[in-house]
Amino acid sequence: MCTGAILRPVRILDFRSDTLTRPTAAMREAMASAELGDDVFGEDPTVNALEARCAELAGKQAALLVPSGTMANLIACRLHTHPGDEVIIERTSHLYRYEAAGFAAVAGCSVALLRGEAGLLREDQVSTALRTSDVHQPRSRLLWLENTHNFGGGTYYGLDRLRGLREAATAADLALHIDGARVFNACAAAGYALSDVAALADTLSFCFSKGLGCPVGSVLVGPEDLIARGRGIRKMLGGGMRQAGVLAGAALYALENHVERLADDHRRARALAQGLRQLGLPPALDTVPTNLLFVDTSQCAVDAPTLASAMEAVGVRAIATGAQRVRFVTHLDVDDADIDAALARVAGLDALRQ
Repeated sequence: MCTGAILRPVRILDFRSDTLTRPTAAMREAMASAELGDDVFGEDPTVNALEARCAELAGKQAALLVPSGTMANLIACRLHTHPGDEVIIERTSHLYRYEAAGFAAVAGCSVALLRGEAGLLREDQVSTALRTSDVHQPRSRLLWLENTHNFGGGTYYGLDRLRGLREAATAADLALHIDGARVFNACAAAGYALSDVAALADTLSFCFSKGLGCPVGSVLVGPEDLIARGRGIRKMLGGGMRQAGVLAGAALYALENHVERLADDHRRARALAQGLRQLGLPPALDTVPTNLLFVDTSQCAVDAPTLASAMEAVGVRAIATGAQRVRFVTHLDVDDADIDAALARVAGLDALRQ
């Protein structure tokens, strides 16, 4: 007969991504009660309501619901380019690093990579990447921005900088797309409206499944003619969904209830950064702009993969994004008590005292 103490499993504190959130009870109710139809036929009333709402918030003519941000970005790439064209993009952008080279495999584009400041480009950099009119070279066709910038550390563009980039794109006859997967985080941090950002882009995409806490879904907004073409590309890519109102219901709920609370995620990311700094794990940036925190392990006794593994053993999950960087993301499923608990567990790691 066993007389030892029962070991209770440690609750996992998961900071790997804001895509890990689960629908709240109220969001599940909104999903369950959503009115449904066949969206490929244009007959799902909840999807139609969501697309109309997104277009309104962005100040654009139309919107298109798609399963993922990767698909939204790929559709945008196809809309603005032809095979053999080139996309001007920051070298650590999500499209280039994390979207399976769809820009090349599906859109047939090459990329001109620029080095940004924590992922953010300047207007004077655009002209340096332009191709000449020469049969040997691809045609520069699309300027691609990411706001917030994931690998840059959750950095975001100010409106003045965006205006300058818009002017540079227009002068070079480039279309401009903004990958706004976390654009509502940028809005919360910078204090501008979604429409302020969207007005400076030809198309804008944003996700519901990150900071807004939905299980699935992204949207692409833009002019009516482009979005109509995009609907056909979505079908080609296998993104036509049927009774998608269950997903649109979640997104509509999130737009009404989960946007303002993003400031809480930012506050918690700063609190986490302050605590980790005291443990000898400083942020890679001087500030923590939004909900993404990259920790620099270069002054630590262990490298980033080893640290991530040690934290995993005590129920704190984060991602090593290189030899000396670990990414933490605060989100809807992380509260103030979780921040304190995570810091306490990391403080007890033997790895930090080696």
